[in-house]
Amino acid sequence: MQSIAFYLPQYHPIPENDAWWGKGFTEWTNVTRAKPWFRGHYQPHLPADLGFYDLRLPEARQAQAELAQAYGLGGFCYYHYWFHGRRLIERPFNEVLASGQPNFPFCLCWANENWARTWDGLDKQVLMQQNYSPEDDLAHIRWLAHAFRDPRYIRVQGKPLFLVYRAANLPNPKHTTEVWRAEALRLGLGELFLCKVESLAHDRGHPAEQGFDAAVEFQPDISNITTRWQRRRWFINQKLGLANGALIYDYKDMVEKSLAQPLLPYRFPCITPMWDNSARRKSGAFIAHHATPTLYEHWLRGTVNKIKTAQAEPLLFINAWNEWAEGNHLEPCQRWGHAYLQATKRGLEG
Repeated sequence: MQSIAFYLPQYHPIPENDAWWGKGFTEWTNVTRAKPWFRGHYQPHLPADLGFYDLRLPEARQAQAELAQAYGLGGFCYYHYWFHGRRLIERPFNEVLASGQPNFPFCLCWANENWARTWDGLDKQVLMQQNYSPEDDLAHIRWLAHAFRDPRYIRVQGKPLFLVYRAANLPNPKHTTEVWRAEALRLGLGELFLCKVESLAHDRGHPAEQGFDAAVEFQPDISNITTRWQRRRWFINQKLGLANGALIYDYKDMVEKSLAQPLLPYRFPCITPMWDNSARRKSGAFIAHHATPTLYEHWLRGTVNKIKTAQAEPLLFINAWNEWAEGNHLEPCQRWGHAYLQATKRGLEG
């Protein structure tokens, strides 16, 4: 069983964030401003062992990898930000690639959303916009080739694994994937294993229709949750004294709903230890209430057992290693310590 955790690199300042959000902005800026919205609401999420690290430091990256490896994780999936040849938050991965350290498996996920002030990838108050072209498809795969050649790069069926977060945003995804595959062969990389992430409802559908080999489930699956919980939003907000449009759902219900669904042959499953993006928002947050390491372990163990019986390729994604401002992390926090990592190690054993 190979488990891959999504990894956010936004823990060091960059000029763009300085201009948009203020001097010295990093993900920690939002994290430390977070406050509870109601009684029993777990905020802020504050780091324990690793502290408020700066990913420009190789010691921080090494400590992360050692911790992940010690608890059975098989690799990181670094978010990769490419805007028509321009990359953002690129320094941590550049240094991982150039230095050969840490010696821990990795792959890339192209987070091909617009950057917006609302932190949702939509088109309101766009800060950095995606622009697509056939020429950029070619330039992109030529840059990616450097990463794919690294011996640490994760492969599926012997092929470099590459994820696209919003395949539906591509003007012609089938053409893009054809360009990538042809150029990879020309560059001597061989075949690619391309996955689309099912981040939103319209990112669903059989991956082959868009030129992909497989899909990656994304949790929390907000599109399935909101149908049921939208009807209860007004009641919950009144009960908790909220007036900011938060959508609060029960983590246990999410776990049981996921475990009840059969695995599709073309989809790699994903689970999340917890979720709460209120640190990033003044209103409209999604909060998975009552998340615990015990429930997470139950979800992980059940998913692993399903994979062993129904999935040809034993691959599982965890969202995420360090999405602190989304209340979504395996890294030790001041409330749970190593409990989520311990649950990960036990759960992966099935």
